[in-house]
Amino acid sequence: MSLQINQTEKPLYIKVNENDNVATIVNSKGLSKGTVFPSGLELKEYIPQGHKVSLKNFEKGDKIIRYGEVIGAASSAISQGTWVKESYVTLPDPPILEKLPLATKVSAPLSPLEGYTFEGYKNTNGSVGTKNILGITTSVQCVVGVLDYAVKKIKTELLPSYPNVDDVVALTHNYGCGVAINAPDAIIPIRTLQNLSIHPNFGGEVLVVGLGCEKLLPERLSPQEISGNITRLQDHAGFKQMIAAIIEMAEEKLIKLNSRTRVTCPVSDLTLGLQCGGSDAFSGVTANPAVGYAADLLVRAGATVLFSEVTEVRDAIHLLTPRTINKEVGQSLIKEMKWYDQYLKRGEADRSANPSPGNKKGGLVNVVEKALGSIAKAGTTPIVEVLSPGEKPTKKGLIYAATPASDFVCGTLQLASGMNMHIFTTGRGTPYGLAMAPVLKVSTRSSLTEQWHDLIDLDAGRIAQGEATIEEVGWELFHLIIEIASGHKKTWSDYWGLHNDLCLFNPAPLT
Repeated sequence: MSLQINQTEKPLYIKVNENDNVATIVNSKGLSKGTVFPSGLELKEYIPQGHKVSLKNFEKGDKIIRYGEVIGAASSAISQGTWVKESYVTLPDPPILEKLPLATKVSAPLSPLEGYTFEGYKNTNGSVGTKNILGITTSVQCVVGVLDYAVKKIKTELLPSYPNVDDVVALTHNYGCGVAINAPDAIIPIRTLQNLSIHPNFGGEVLVVGLGCEKLLPERLSPQEISGNITRLQDHAGFKQMIAAIIEMAEEKLIKLNSRTRVTCPVSDLTLGLQCGGSDAFSGVTANPAVGYAADLLVRAGATVLFSEVTEVRDAIHLLTPRTINKEVGQSLIKEMKWYDQYLKRGEADRSANPSPGNKKGGLVNVVEKALGSIAKAGTTPIVEVLSPGEKPTKKGLIYAATPASDFVCGTLQLASGMNMHIFTTGRGTPYGLAMAPVLKVSTRSSLTEQWHDLIDLDAGRIAQGEATIEEVGWELFHLIIEIASGHKKTWSDYWGLHNDLCLFNPAPLT
């Protein structure tokens, strides 16, 4: 990315690529009509922070270019120095999947990054945890009320006696009964629950609470791991006995988990999930490129890096298929895009539904611009594997894990894929967090970091102001990941205990 910053004390705009014919206003309060930049550009009207200014005169139908890519066409004439609003930009057609190049721009391997370690929890299956958690999974939504009651008692009455255990997490969901359990798409929620149950942060100590009459039998969640670790509420005489049974099983697990200690592990034992939420026009020029640089460092160190969000990749897919390690991986990537196209078509979804109103307020005019900024998180290394929703990786390196763009669904699916650290970029701001893995939030704007000083973990907005480079913030993020993975530092979401519910992706029918 050739980032050009046109800066004096004030005003300040960013032109991402030398071929761009629009630029982004950086000043936190926007810039007023009549503002003149050193380049000679004069604003014809007030333009808010994050929104685009036209760098030329456009005729109707002219291509509008940002990131060196076409994000749309002018719906009418636009004068130089004008605010390029959403209504001025027509949405282009998405890339045609059948015509995409595969594995044509596979970069040479970067030099290995050696000597970096973190302190983690080794598991007998070879995975490594960044937390030490008692996980209690469920086979059906009906048991949630009872389990929530039991978890409160476990946290208040038992957990203080086991100081090496970080938390007790209930894997509750709205699945298990009233569902077409054998429908083809049912594999997605079932596989997700199976893989969540064996998450590396649970240390192999799985406990399952079932009801007794559900369609999703508890044994299906993880037959080998949960043998002898199931309690069914219908087997007990009343509520108190249910709670006693859950607490008794939980204490057995807590004793084992409490004996675990952190040991030195290579960074290659980390599985990072990358996601953005509450995105804005700075996402693709500050936070996401910095995360992409850190992703390259992690891949060089042998780690597994997952990036996701189909709807925020689809319109930039032509930039990703050439990066797949081979044609087979490229075809797998196209397959996931096609599947999601059909899924949206069945729901009569319109591409214009993304971006959200908040994204637009932050300067994003359409899903094409959003996608081009989103994929910056993926860095520059080859894509070595593609996962369907909820699958676990079989390789290390940069991996595309297909998920919806919803923060909560994406996070849940990345956890199912073994994510033990989550990197979350935001421009508009969200207090999003996950109990199962640390969520490190990176701000796209310094003004957001100042506003949410006790929620944002790293400020990438310094890049827009010329105070730091993408590389510097990328390295800072890399070191911060190691600190948090080692338990030496907490993310703000863990400090405050801000943890969102898990949210299954279930495209299968209900019965």
